[in-house]
Amino acid sequence: MTTYLDIALIIISLALTASVILQNKGVGLGGLTGADSTQVFSARRGLEKTLFNITIGLSVIFFILTILTIALR
Repeated sequence: MTTYLDIALIIISLALTASVILQNKGVGLGGLTGADSTQVFSARRGLEKTLFNITIGLSVIFFILTILTIALR
């Protein structure tokens, strides 16, 4: 059972990493490190909002799977 949870954690972590990187698509390489502070914040619409919600969902699933893996060991 824990083997399946470990595999699921790896898959979810890769998807979570990809979704976070995709959110910084238009910021540039300096934005990944936090160097670009001149960005104007605006409301999320369309694909940005969907990607943001997917990231939140993946993080919740990752948290639940982590707690479940620790509880079963």
